[in-house]
Amino acid sequence: MEDIDILCVGEVLIDFIGHQAGELINSTKDYHRYLGGSPANVAMNSSRLGLNAVLVSTIGRDGFGEYIFDRLKGVGVNTEFINEIESKPTSVIFVSRSEGTPDFIPFRAADSCIEAHQISEKTLQKSKIFHTTCFALSKEPAQSVILNKAKEAYNLGCKLSIDVNYSSKLWNSREEAVNVITTYCKYNPLIKISEDDMLRLFEQHLSHSEIFDFFHNLGVETVCLTLGSKGVKLSQHKKPVIELPAIKIEKVVDATGAGDAFWSGFLFAQIKKKPVKECLEIALKLAALKLQNVGRLPDNIDILSKLL
Repeated sequence: MEDIDILCVGEVLIDFIGHQAGELINSTKDYHRYLGGSPANVAMNSSRLGLNAVLVSTIGRDGFGEYIFDRLKGVGVNTEFINEIESKPTSVIFVSRSEGTPDFIPFRAADSCIEAHQISEKTLQKSKIFHTTCFALSKEPAQSVILNKAKEAYNLGCKLSIDVNYSSKLWNSREEAVNVITTYCKYNPLIKISEDDMLRLFEQHLSHSEIFDFFHNLGVETVCLTLGSKGVKLSQHKKPVIELPAIKIEKVVDATGAGDAFWSGFLFAQIKKKPVKECLEIALKLAALKLQNVGRLPDNIDILSKLL
C-alpha cells in the first residue's frame, strides 16, 4: 500500500442544491444533483490538488451510489474503502442556494453505517492526516468507529483533523455533540470551525478568544475560525492570533462547499509543510474559487499551479 496523504472518513451523499438563488427551501422549485458530503468534498479537492486521497464511507447499492463511485473515480479518489450496502439507500440532502450558510433538510441512511473493518491498522500507519466531521460523528455506528480509529491513528503518529460543522438537525442532543467533540479533541486535531458552527453548538455568541480558549483547554494546538466574508483567524496555543481578510470576489454564486474548499487548501498546504500563514492564504484562494461556482470547484482551472 502506498502512502496516503489524507484519509477522509465520513459521509458521502447526494446534494440537491436549489436552482433558485437566494431562496430558502420552502420557496425553491427546482434542484440540481451534485455529489456532496464534507469528507467527500475534501477527498475530491485533495485528489485534484495532486494528493493521494482516500475516502472511507458507506453508500447504498443504488443509482446514487453508482453516480458517487463514478464521480470519485473520475478525479482519482481511492474508493477501495467505500462500503456498498443493500439494507439502506444512499443518503440525500436538499440544500438551498445561498450566499451564506445554506438551509438544508437531510435524509440520512447509509452514510452512518461505517464499520471498523473499513479502516485497518495498516491504512492508518500509511496515512498522514485522518480527517472527519461533526456530521459523520453524529450517528452510530459511525460515531464509535471514528472515535476508536481516531485514537488508534493518533497513537500511530497520524495527524488528526475535524470540521466542527455542528447542526442540531443531525444530533440527538447538544450535550452528546459536546461530549463527542471533547473526546475527539483529546487527540490534538487540527480544528476548523465557523462562527455559525459555534453559535449553533453553544447557543450563544462567544468572543473569538472564548472560542479559541474552549478548544485550547481541551488540548488542541491549532484552531482555525472561518469568518465568511470577513476572512479567517487562526490561533495556535500561546502564540499570537493570525488574521487574514477574505479574497474579494464580484459575486457569490454558491456558498455550499466553500468551507470544504477552504479546508482542503489548508490541509494540502500542511502536507506540503508550508508555514501556517501560507496555509491560510492557499485556503482562502480555494474558498474564493468555490464561491464563484455552483457544485464543485471548476474543471478547467489548474488549481495547483495557481496556488504555489
